[in-house]
Amino acid sequence: MIIVQYILAILPTILLALLIYRADRYEREKWLPLTLCFVLGLIITFPVLKIQQAAYHWGLDDTSKWPFALFTAFILVSCSEEIFKFLALVIFPYRQSFFNDPMDGIVYSVMIGMGFATLENLLYAFQFDIPTTALRGLTAVPVHAICATIMGYYVSKAKFNPDPKKHNTLMFYGLGSAIFVHGLYDFFILQEIYDGLILLAIVTLLISLVFAARMFKEDQVESSAYWKNKNQPPE
Repeated sequence: MIIVQYILAILPTILLALLIYRADRYEREKWLPLTLCFVLGLIITFPVLKIQQAAYHWGLDDTSKWPFALFTAFILVSCSEEIFKFLALVIFPYRQSFFNDPMDGIVYSVMIGMGFATLENLLYAFQFDIPTTALRGLTAVPVHAICATIMGYYVSKAKFNPDPKKHNTLMFYGLGSAIFVHGLYDFFILQEIYDGLILLAIVTLLISLVFAARMFKEDQVESSAYWKNKNQPPE
């Protein structure tokens, strides 16, 4: 049963990572940088958990009142996780020569996010039962993938935007949007004020999924146009 639980913890993240990899139609990334990004996602889980554990030790995880629930969801959880993912994306793949396609922001961002979600899921599987692990695979893992897609979309926009004045703004949109979506979802999950509010977590998940899918499709179109123009002979 333990093995089944660990498989349930790992399988959703691996499947989503493969889905994003195969959806990159025009110049699929090499396995080495993809694997390094996935491993980087695993590594950043440790400092994030240290921060969160310290906060819990100080009693900063009270979710019985809405101001504390907001703090826990947006600052303690969302900010700590999304900032580390953002730093991993910007410090490593963003600066490399293989980040050369409008789709690359999403691809590498999702790999980092799925690395993070894999270790997080395994730790939950170690503490909780199979239904909890399976539920996280259907909810928490997609949230990580959605936030990674939104973040990667804006980071790619910054990378390929010819106007340097818009660079920092687009980066801020990427990080800020990921923090907002993740924090809003977690608030509805964590709050203990009214049980019915948990339904809004599903609404948040579905709405953000629609936006992330549109961003993904847009980057696919831009990637196609980018490589067609790049492969045309000069006049």
